[in-house]
Parts: sequence; structure tokens; C-alpha cells
Amino acid sequence: MFTGIIEGLGKIDGIRSVGAGSRLAITADFPLTGSKTGDSIAVNGACLTAVAISGAWFEVDVSPETLDRTVLKHIRIGERVNIERALRLSDRLDGHLVSGHIDGTGRITHKTPRSNAIVIGFSVPHAVARYMIAKGSVAVDGISLTINQCDAAGFEISIIPYTADITTIGFKKIGDRVNIETDMIGKYVEKFLTLPVSGRKSPPEDEKSVDMDFLLKTGFI
Repeated sequence: MFTGIIEGLGKIDGIRSVGAGSRLAITADFPLTGSKTGDSIAVNGACLTAVAISGAWFEVDVSPETLDRTVLKHIRIGERVNIERALRLSDRLDGHLVSGHIDGTGRITHKTPRSNAIVIGFSVPHAVARYMIAKGSVAVDGISLTINQCDAAGFEISIIPYTADITTIGFKKIGDRVNIETDMIGKYVEKFLTLPVSGRKSPPEDEKSVDMDFLLKTGFI
């Protein structure tokens, strides 16, 4: 688990194909003190496992599934990436709970300065947008952000200069791709509301799934 509070940036030093997957060599801008082989490290929001680590340098394997779902398939040597190591239970939870499991990708549609902030818009597939709500949380390339507004085609967020300075979002351009992870709570709620209680496809009449009628009758709404 992660918080979406980026520790620093890293640079892609090497990319090697491993069958349909790949191995990335990355150097972070900060020492990875206390980290070891086998630890989880989020790279642009994608949870990856360190297979080798030394000082600020580490390597991660990227599975074919992760390449298919994320912008890591388009990564280039020399590109800058956001780095966050896994959450420790003793830490303050400054962002929101981020799993590092990317739901899909989006593209930057606009960047507009507004007072001391920059408003950034993103287009995303409907399958991703359906889990977003205004003032809800979203992780963009691993950065925990608050959704200003959203619809079926995309969403907007605001960033402060500090966030622009210490993450990749500050130098991303219109048209650039980004990784998107929606708030996991909405996905669990949807599953609970649509799955029959027993898990069977056709529950008996006396074993109803949780639906609007059930919530009304039991006083939840």
C-alpha cells in the first residue's frame, strides 16, 4: 500500500525486454535507505517489486499485464518518473490509500494557471471515469490528488507549485499519457451492491443481494 505522497523522482537508466515483460533500471534522486530486495516501490503509481537495489539505484521487473495496463510500455531511457516506497504502518497517512494497481491510463487535455494553482484536465475511458466523484481522490502517476470536477469522459484537478516542483506532473505536456488509479472504496461498494450474497449467479428468493430496496427497508437511505 502507498499514500500517493511522492518521495522524489527517479531516472530510467535501462530497459531490457524479458519475454513479453521488461526489466527497468532506475536511479532515484534520494538514497533508498532501509530498502531491500523484495520491497514494493511505486514507479509512476505502479506497484513493482525491487529485484536488485544498491544505494539510490534499483531494478524492477514489469509483467506483461502491467505493461498492458500502464504507460510503462511507453517509457524511455532518460525519462523521469515518480518514486514512492511502500507505506509503513507507523507513518501519517497524508494522501489516501493507494494500492499501486493501475486501473487504466489517461491523457492530459489542458493545463491552466489559476492564481497560485494549476488546473489540469485529463481524458479517461468511461470504465475508469465511472469510479470518480467530485472531491473524491485519484492517483495520477502515483500522485494523490483531489478531483475538482468530473464527467463520463474525464476529470480536472488542481495542483500547487510545490507538487509541480517535486513530481513529474509539473513538466508533463498536453497530450502526455498518465497512469490512473481510482479510489478503491467505490469499486468495493459496487461489488457489494451487485454480487449475490451467496456468490451464486442465481440466488434463491429468500437470499437477496444488497440493492436499493434493501437499503430503504433497513433504514440506510
